[in-house]
Amino acid sequence: MKNLYVLLILFVLAACGNPEADSGLEAKKKELESARNEMISLKEKIGTLEKEIVAMDPTFARNNNAVLISTWTLEAKPFAHFVDVRGAVESRKNVSLSAMTGGKVDQVYVREGQSVTAGQVLVSLEADILNSTIAELKTSLELATTIYEKQEKLWAQKIGSEVQYLQAKNNKESLEKRLEVAKAQLDQTMVKAPFSGTIDRVDALVGEMASPGIPLVRMVNPNDMYVKADVSEDFIGKLKAGDGVEIFFPAFDKKIKSTILSVGQVINAENRTFRVEARLENEVNAKPNQVVVISVRDYVNPKVFQIPTKILQRDSEGQYVFRIENQENTPVAKKVYVEPGLSYDGLTEILKGLTGTEQLVYEGFREVTEGAELKIAKTEKTVVASK
Repeated sequence: MKNLYVLLILFVLAACGNPEADSGLEAKKKELESARNEMISLKEKIGTLEKEIVAMDPTFARNNNAVLISTWTLEAKPFAHFVDVRGAVESRKNVSLSAMTGGKVDQVYVREGQSVTAGQVLVSLEADILNSTIAELKTSLELATTIYEKQEKLWAQKIGSEVQYLQAKNNKESLEKRLEVAKAQLDQTMVKAPFSGTIDRVDALVGEMASPGIPLVRMVNPNDMYVKADVSEDFIGKLKAGDGVEIFFPAFDKKIKSTILSVGQVINAENRTFRVEARLENEVNAKPNQVVVISVRDYVNPKVFQIPTKILQRDSEGQYVFRIENQENTPVAKKVYVEPGLSYDGLTEILKGLTGTEQLVYEGFREVTEGAELKIAKTEKTVVASK
């Protein structure tokens, strides 16, 4: 029982973050690395022994069960590499509207989700004094206009003085300008839609005081949106307007193809990135600030052999794949050391080591060793991921 208590205490200490846990983790990692190296060494030793035994006893391979495999046929095709970048949906018409002058909110004419047209009045402020001023100016302007017209006719007949005519004209024009100013001031008491779109948010309340700069209504136009992302400066010169990209919407679990609209020319000093914008078609029901993932193509090799990344193996001499070689009408596995390039979407480009005439071991490659007899099940063809 005492031993059981001791074990329980040790377990609790470990679960609570014993400082020795980190050192234990590092030890495990080193042990794993050592085991992997031992496995590679052992596999090489098995292959060498089998090869030597076959050389001494050709019947050895036939006395062992052949490994069932499928093959990968090489074909030179374009290879593209993409990098995934986190981005967001933006709208060029996503604005908060406020009053141009201070005053009390008189009427709110819209609600959230409502569609509006350009120039439509959304919110109005109290303007009783301005309306009274405009009415008074209109009355005065009517009288001034009548007097001016009469003076003009008299002056045309050389009756009266020129000063009387000029005074009547000046009075009329002065009232016209004052009326225009009053109407402009009245127009400033109304918040209007600058473009056609949808009301996203309404903060204005009737009776509340409004001031310039304080948002009353937010509206957005869903037909003028785009995607933006900040890309590492490592990709300077690799991206340009018109390049194809793929946009993934996690919320929809949907991918669409698009193109780059613009590439920023200034590096952000804080995170060493530059801005990239991509086109967003209207049929996508996206929302401003929605998170997306942009796959940006940063490398293209127009013609290269490519193989499934999973069949690449490594030993002390480098990376290799198994090709199929006929020995006495029996297919056997042979190592081919290669120089791989970039990998993407499960495929890796091979820069050196293959001529294109080889048939490679595909399914079953993990059970294959150097010189092992093979049994071919089927042939696979390369499928290049292109975007």
